Amino acid sequence: MVRRLAQTLALALTFAGVVMAQPQERVDLDAMNRIRDEGLHRSQVMDTLEYMTDVLGPRLTASPEDKAAAEWARQRLQSYGLSASHTEAFDFGEGWSYSKASARMITQLTVPFFVVPKAWTPGTAGVVRGEAIQLKLETEEDLAAQKGKLKGKIVLLSGPREAPDNPVDESKEAPFERYTRADLEGLNALDLPDPSRPSWRTRAIKRFTFGAKLNAFLVEEGVVATIEMSRRDNGVINVQSGGSLGIVGRGRGVPAVVAAAEPYQRMLRLLDGDHKVELELEVEAKFHSEDTHGYNVVAEIPGTDKKDEVVMLGAHFDSWHAGTGATDNGAGSAVVMEAVRILEATGLKPRRTIRVALWSGEEQGLIGSTAYVTGHFASRPPSTDAAQLALPEPYRESTWPIAPKPDHAKLSAYFNLDNGSGRIRGIYSEENTAAVPIFRAWLEPLRDLGADTVTTNDTGGTDHQSFDGVGLPGFQFVQDALDYETRTHHSNIDTYDHARRDDLMQASVVMAAFVYDAAQRDERFPRKPLPQAPPKGKEKSKVEDKSATPPAAVPPPAAPRPGAR
Repeated sequence: MVRRLAQTLALALTFAGVVMAQPQERVDLDAMNRIRDEGLHRSQVMDTLEYMTDVLGPRLTASPEDKAAAEWARQRLQSYGLSASHTEAFDFGEGWSYSKASARMITQLTVPFFVVPKAWTPGTAGVVRGEAIQLKLETEEDLAAQKGKLKGKIVLLSGPREAPDNPVDESKEAPFERYTRADLEGLNALDLPDPSRPSWRTRAIKRFTFGAKLNAFLVEEGVVATIEMSRRDNGVINVQSGGSLGIVGRGRGVPAVVAAAEPYQRMLRLLDGDHKVELELEVEAKFHSEDTHGYNVVAEIPGTDKKDEVVMLGAHFDSWHAGTGATDNGAGSAVVMEAVRILEATGLKPRRTIRVALWSGEEQGLIGSTAYVTGHFASRPPSTDAAQLALPEPYRESTWPIAPKPDHAKLSAYFNLDNGSGRIRGIYSEENTAAVPIFRAWLEPLRDLGADTVTTNDTGGTDHQSFDGVGLPGFQFVQDALDYETRTHHSNIDTYDHARRDDLMQASVVMAAFVYDAAQRDERFPRKPLPQAPPKGKEKSKVEDKSATPPAAVPPPAAPRPGAR
């Protein structure tokens, strides 16, 4: 027993020696003071967000508004003192914009109500009128059953809600959420992969394929327009895309709008009571095919002794069109712009080059960031499967193996922000266990700002996945939800009014600190093994949890053109 105890002590001392031999992560506290001082006392983050949303407005991918906003962002980053400020083009498809949408319900009374058109659906060419009819059109059998019956009709595609969803039950969810300490501690439990989970791709392809058939059917049958019900209550309209999805050559269908839940349910009750409902609609919409590119915005703070290596930060700049894209994701874009402004204003000289990117095409399946990563860091073999090539790029099965490019070895880490305007509470390490002690050290000087959590779990649906998917260290921060999931996400009230000044100031400081810490490390940030081909049908989704509708995409994006304006 004495011998066994001695062996145990020897092993323990050996293990302790190994642990102690690991270099402790260094943090420049003087730099942290300078970052905090600039970010907390001379912040410009709300000025940036206000102009981006109130003046420039929504930024639907490839729309004229999106392209104008990209040029504004390029100039603003240049005004901060960043170098190589430019836009990089990627293939997308048609742009789309709308300038008018109105609706009236006509029974014994005439009742106007609020609608928003689905992106990439046509306008009405003036005021149109038709009898309302509610139908389930979800399968080819549904279409066959209605053939020859719908000419001149305005079809309500959403059915009545089932109890307890109807009537509205406001007690179901808190409208405004922040992480509790218990919530944050719960993030530390690793979510193991579930091999029984159904393939996201199967569901997505089914929606995409049937959507084309539905578009053609509605046009052939002479349907005037379609109306769907918002998934949210209290007058909030949640709306994304339909029609052609921006794909050149895909049928655009008929004018399609989304109505607030309350007037929509009133129409359903009237129809259920055998009351005839006439509807008038007017939608002015325009397709833009003169330039079928989307544009990412890129700029740099040059490094010093390690200038050939790069640390990146980014957020998606595009938005949906119902609101002004403030919380999704003007907030994240304003924060990353503020973070590099802070670093420039402090006069700190990073060892590695710091590169900021504002992505477009995120809402349609991370298209902009994927094009950038493909063009700069790693590529995959082109698909030779005709069935795959007929699908939008985000829905295709990944090809293998990954082929890293020379710059793959030079990127140290990428940090992303895209979960609303809430403050940063920590970071997901994306199952990179070597990152955990590093992040904990970086968060220590920021604990008083409420950022102190590191979880080994991964998270999905943001542009960090484009980097993580090819073996690069890509990370998304943990953020307070506020009213992002319950109210503003993809809705008409995604506006500046729902942004929180103190939260965005805090997030800007945390982002600037993380990026600077990564730029100063002696060693490149640790990496996970390069991804290998997963079992068939078990790939992670680039779009899952971000959109209930198929992405607007075109054939594989071409490599971005550096310096393109």
